[in-house]
This record gives sequence, structure tokens and C-alpha cells, in this order.
Amino acid sequence: MAMKFVIAPDKFKGSLTGFEFCDAVEEGLRMVFKDAEILKRPLADGGDGTMEVANHYIKGEKVAVSVNDPLFRPISASYLYSDETKIAYIEMAEASGLKLLTKNERNCIETTTLGTGELIYDALEKGAEEIILGIGGSATNDGGMGMAKALGYQFLDEKGQELIPIGKNLSKVKNIDDSNKYKRLNDIKVKIACDVTNPFYGLQGAAYIYGAQKGASENEIIFLNQGLRNFAEIINNCYKIDLQKVNGTGAAGGAGGGALVFLKGELISGNNLVKELADFDTAIEGADWIITGEGQLDEQTLSGKTIDGVVTSAKFKKIPVAALCGSVSISVVQQQKFGLAYVASIIRGVSTLKEAMCQSKDNLINAAYNFANLIK
Repeated sequence: MAMKFVIAPDKFKGSLTGFEFCDAVEEGLRMVFKDAEILKRPLADGGDGTMEVANHYIKGEKVAVSVNDPLFRPISASYLYSDETKIAYIEMAEASGLKLLTKNERNCIETTTLGTGELIYDALEKGAEEIILGIGGSATNDGGMGMAKALGYQFLDEKGQELIPIGKNLSKVKNIDDSNKYKRLNDIKVKIACDVTNPFYGLQGAAYIYGAQKGASENEIIFLNQGLRNFAEIINNCYKIDLQKVNGTGAAGGAGGGALVFLKGELISGNNLVKELADFDTAIEGADWIITGEGQLDEQTLSGKTIDGVVTSAKFKKIPVAALCGSVSISVVQQQKFGLAYVASIIRGVSTLKEAMCQSKDNLINAAYNFANLIK
């Protein structure tokens, strides 16, 4: 019986993509197991680089649209769309990201998620039936108000006047008018890739935890938090959804909660979402080994990261997992507790970080060859 291997890494940040990892490991394995069945399933955890991996499975085209940036300036932003699968993959950072602002422009009192909503609108106009929304890296704290406005929702103050959808207006919202919302919103599926568990407001909520890095002062953070609290109350009145009871609603300045309510979205860890796209649990059926890896294996990797997702699926089917990583800093006890059968750092000899990164491919081929020899 030929051996079956599934190669399922994250990227080695700065040196190898997940695809390059798969190719290098295959090369090493083939030196020992010439006729092995080898499946490549590169994964990602919803962070940067997820778009390329998602596209490997969606097989979409990049679509560029003119939208509003976080400060209402026109920019061109892209998303992925597959006409065949009718899936759109949209990253919030492309239209509403911190990366679009200079340090001095960061100010989540004034920023909006409107551009992200415009990308979603465009995808729906093209015929999308499923939207996958990555919400990392946002510059905003508007509770998803801007995103919802682009899809026809109106947020009204006590006089019934429409509010501009920015952070500082959260506290003024007294009513939500959805009579003109985009017609197809009820018929589509929305999955929100979300890797944090923050509640909507409070000391662990959107404003307190992420406000400062988005340019809010201490007083502004208190003000934004009160705004989120008010917004949650209005949402609960209108839709009978208590956002504070759902983990992850505080992600992306409350856009996690906004997407849950206004897009009827489901919050899923980025890691599980990519696994679903890759049909990972089916792919690993009958595998002898799963080989995973990422640049750095440490305690953090063991929670919510790609390797964590691989091990979870593998345990369920009782398949051993080998991790080939750049640097490894976990103890034997942590490794056992986590459930990795084999762990190796691929670095050979004494080298600087830069040298190690340049040699990643050769080192990885070598590590895969030695692993294959060991289990032969």
C-alpha cells in the first residue's frame, strides 16, 4: 500500500508561501517514498496572506472597485469573486484598513466601514451567493454602521435625521431603518472570519482593547465604548439580538457584531473557514501522516492558529501530525499536551535569521527527507 501524506502548512512569514512549503516537503518525501499519494492543502488563519490561499480553493478573479476609504476618500480596492462557485472573498483591510492611513490619520472616532460595504454591494450585484468576510486590520470603530449603510440601512438620531456612519455617531443612534436594505441580503450566506473573542463593549470590548492602536485617546475610548453600548441597546430593541452575549462581536471595531446583525452573518475562526474551503476533513481521510508547519512554533501557535486547526481535525481521525517549523520554542510537555507526534526545527547550523530565511527551502527539503527516512 502506498503511503498517503497530506501537506497542510501556514506560510513561513517572510520566506516561504504555503504553496512553496508544500512543494519543498513533497520533494523531500519523494526521495524516500517514490509512489506515495501526496495531497497539498495549504491553509491560513485569516491573517495576511489568507486571500491567496482562499483563492486557491475558490478559483476566483480579482475585482477592483472604486470605494470610500476609512476617511471617505475615493480609492480602488479589490476582492475575489468566482462566477463558478458564486463565492466572494472580501478582506475588510482592503477598503477600511489601517494600512490605508498614515500614522497621523488614524482616528477611529472619524473612520467608517462604508468601503467594505461597497465591496459587498458590488459582489452581490455580480450575483454572489456566499460572502466570506475577513475582518482583520480595520481602522474603524463604527460597529459596522458604514458597511450596513452601503447596503441600504439608515441610522437615525432622535430627530429622525440620518447620521454619518462613523465611530463618534454611535452614541447618537436612536433608530435603525432597514426598509430600503438590499433585497438579496436575506437569501445569501455570509461567513465572517474572526479570530478574536472580544465582546462588543466593556473593558475587553472593541474600543478598550483596539481603540488606542486606531488613534483614539483615553477619553475617546471611553466615549466610543459608551457609543457601542448604546448601539448594542438599539440593535437589541430592533432585532432582539444581544451582541454582548456573542464572542467576537467586538472584532474590527464592532464590525463583527454589525456583520452578524445586518448581514445575518456567522462568526467563524479564520482557520476553520479556510479548512472548510479546502474541504480539509475529507482530504485527510485515510492519511498516514499530516505534515504541517509555520515560521515559528511557540505557545501562541497552540491557540487558534493554523497548526491548531490541523491537529484538531487530525485527532478526530486519529492521524499523526508532524510539524516542520522555522524556529521551535515549546517544551516536550507542551508538545505532548498539544498532540504533535513529531516536531522539528528545519534550521541547520548556526545562522542569522536572514540566512535561515534564505535557506528555508533547502532546509525544508532536507527536513522532509530525514522525516521520511525515519518513518520508512
